[in-house]
Amino acid sequence: MIKLDIISDVACPWCYVGKAYLDRALETNPGHPFEIEWHPFQLNPDMPKGGMDRRSYLEAKFGGQEGAVKVHLPLIEHAKKAGVELNLERIGRTPNTLDAHRLIHWAGLEGRQTPMVSALFRAYWCDGRDIGDAATLAEIAGEVGLDRAMTERLLQGDADADDIRARDAYSRQRGVNAVPTYIINHVHVIKGAQPAETWAYCIEEIVARLSTPDAGPDA
Repeated sequence: MIKLDIISDVACPWCYVGKAYLDRALETNPGHPFEIEWHPFQLNPDMPKGGMDRRSYLEAKFGGQEGAVKVHLPLIEHAKKAGVELNLERIGRTPNTLDAHRLIHWAGLEGRQTPMVSALFRAYWCDGRDIGDAATLAEIAGEVGLDRAMTERLLQGDADADDIRARDAYSRQRGVNAVPTYIINHVHVIKGAQPAETWAYCIEEIVARLSTPDAGPDA
């Protein structure tokens, strides 16, 4: 297997679109060599713990409603191509995602990391649920198969919060300044939401190299 490290934030719509493109390529190539691990990155590390009103956030970031609408046009176009449902009108708050990343980490310990990432993306971008809210996160944890009560107790404390911040800082120190960022086999870096065709080509190339005697994936 070849390690595919994915650095992302569930509050990033391009990360959601990128995952959908990757999922399509993996489904088309069930014999793919990737072993996937998700890593935390907060787009808004200084976001208040309770998040903030979504409209206020977008207008402040993009210079008013017109700017916010303009910046979302290419996103909506790519979401359609990727088969992703974005219900932007349902989103009331932009969250602080530290606790969501803790949830992804805990899910990984139980072998449910990717299902948790998928559930969080759907919860926020499709259903408009507040993924910065501890009670909501505990509900999602239960839906994915984690112990809801235990998750609720963990979220009340600071378990693994420093670890998540340290991993985020480590990615930034390595030069990651935008997400999604993909690292193949600890060496090759791919940035941005790449189309399924790009991933299909990568998979084809890696499989071909692995099937060549004495040739590794970087040969």
